[in-house]
Amino acid sequence: MRVKVRGDRSSSPIGGFLLKNMKTQTHLKPGQKGTKRLVAEYGQSLVCVRYRYDKVRRVRLKTVEIIVEEKAWPFPPEHGDGDMIALRVGYAEKALRAKLKAVGGRWDPVEKVWRVPFCSVQGTELEARILKE
Repeated sequence: MRVKVRGDRSSSPIGGFLLKNMKTQTHLKPGQKGTKRLVAEYGQSLVCVRYRYDKVRRVRLKTVEIIVEEKAWPFPPEHGDGDMIALRVGYAEKALRAKLKAVGGRWDPVEKVWRVPFCSVQGTELEARILKE
């Protein structure tokens, strides 16, 4: 019996039963014992095989997770243009500090970093100095 499930699988009725009532006991990766026939059938699309046990109905289900589509995903930018980001600038770098002040940067004495709008350092050599927060 092949059943396709979409959406929230924990409460989806399948063939008159709920997956949330089942216990997953075994999770196998492709190539492990118990997956050979499924690897032959699904090939590189096979992600994993699970054995689910329904105590109410006293049955074991073998389920497979497969890849049905692969698309490019545009990675969202880490910072927006208006975001204030933290830069580490040495005390002796006076010219750079003056440049940061000119673009609206502010010194944060607590964290000892410069806070500047991301748009003012985007595409410059200062982008490499952005601190991960």
